[in-house]
Amino acid sequence: MSQQVDDIKPGYPLFEQPEYKDMMARKRSDHEEGVSDEKIKEVFEWTTTQEYQDLNFSRKTLTVDPAKACQPLGSVLCALGFEKTLPYVHGSQGCVAYFRTYFNRHFKEPVACVSDSMTEDAAVFGGQKNMFDGLQNSLALYKPEVIAVSTTCMAEVIGDDLNAFIGNAKEEGYIPKELPTPFAHTPSFVGSHVTGWDGMFEGFARYFTLNKMDDKTVGSNGKINLIPGFETYLGNYRVIHKMMQQMGVDYSLLSDPSEVLDTPADGEYRMYAGGTPLSELEDAPNAITTVLLQPDQLTKTKKFVEGTWKHEVPALQIPMGLDWTDEFLIKIAELTGKEIPESLATERGRLVDMMTDSHTWLHGVSFSIYGDPDYLMGLTKFLQELGCEVKHILCNNGAKRWRKKMEALIAESPSTANAEIHVGKDLWHFRSLVFTNKPDFMIGNSYAKFIQRDTKAKGEEFEVPLIRLGFPIFDRHHLHRNTTLGYEGSMYMLTTLVNEVLAKLDQDTSDMGKTDYGFDLVR
Repeated sequence: MSQQVDDIKPGYPLFEQPEYKDMMARKRSDHEEGVSDEKIKEVFEWTTTQEYQDLNFSRKTLTVDPAKACQPLGSVLCALGFEKTLPYVHGSQGCVAYFRTYFNRHFKEPVACVSDSMTEDAAVFGGQKNMFDGLQNSLALYKPEVIAVSTTCMAEVIGDDLNAFIGNAKEEGYIPKELPTPFAHTPSFVGSHVTGWDGMFEGFARYFTLNKMDDKTVGSNGKINLIPGFETYLGNYRVIHKMMQQMGVDYSLLSDPSEVLDTPADGEYRMYAGGTPLSELEDAPNAITTVLLQPDQLTKTKKFVEGTWKHEVPALQIPMGLDWTDEFLIKIAELTGKEIPESLATERGRLVDMMTDSHTWLHGVSFSIYGDPDYLMGLTKFLQELGCEVKHILCNNGAKRWRKKMEALIAESPSTANAEIHVGKDLWHFRSLVFTNKPDFMIGNSYAKFIQRDTKAKGEEFEVPLIRLGFPIFDRHHLHRNTTLGYEGSMYMLTTLVNEVLAKLDQDTSDMGKTDYGFDLVR
């Protein structure tokens, strides 16, 4: 065989060796009973047509690559954002393995999360015994100061009551009564990861503030609360800190997992690095108000903040792009009486300069985009500011209210006025869209690389390159440390977009003697 100790080949070059090619060919001819290459090509070509798209969009009971994750994934991320907190999922071990590996592959970090490993007997008789043992073991082994409990499908289908089970565990001495145990019911068969984050944050807020409101007075601590929602760009937490500190604002960023998901390799393992102190959450009702950085995904949180904390939540959009970052900073200045410093004004000016520099290359370039509701709102707004066209906007976990907001937004600019909005659709729908109404580029997470491969398989002129912005990013490294919020995040996104456009231009003009009349050194 070709694999030699002094010439180790990784997967792709190894399977290009003659003996492996021969083995694969024999496997297919002797054992697979597959159809002919001609038939495969025929069916593939059919799946790229308008006829197939019409059939594809008529399906009701099947989802193919849903462009979302499930609720407990979001609840785990929210819990990781609080100091010395261990996420605990009441459900099967396989579910928690999925959550951990999903985050492992995106953040390239170990992720602390435990399960009480419900199996068939628990599915029949209930999972209370699993929770008793699981909570006891988690406290003994990992010594958290908070255990945040969420659920999976199995626990929800059989009707397990977290409040009762946790209360019984404390009454029977499995864990101390004083151990904080916020919880949220997070059934995977409804909602998505952003719903789970919202539910868990409400669980934290309810646990630490609901019965402690008697001595709370709105505005008494002079702070602003900032709630990020489901956010996986670690640079976004840092840019929010940076902007508030530049303005001299007293604030609390409620749920910040940026340290636990980005610990240094210095020989020390930090299971509970950073995180928002629980004292800040307990003091949160005393703030001037609470600002939701991703308002469309934080419906439960908003209801609790307004109803229990009595805060008037400002009507802001995600602070992404030029205008909405302006609005965010202006509102913060208005609420706190702090001036926007020259440093932020200078940063804004640099962004405007960058937009001017790149306008020639980005104006009129068309994109098809997908992702979570608030992110898509911000991205669409920024693409408008850059003069880009948007052909398709697909949001599996968007609501009717979100659709109406997006329809109003795209109508504000001729470059997006003809964009198609698809709510509740998946990436197999998205694949049809880019075949029948080809954009110049797609913007989305790593999963769309398979769509790019399919478009290229039809012919190079049909290829739609993928620009990786969003979550998860599995097949590139370190992008999770970048920023998409504020002026700084807009600079990163602009740099990413324009350089992908220029790289594609180089690719299209690199044939010697044919297209290289446009293969220029200076762009």
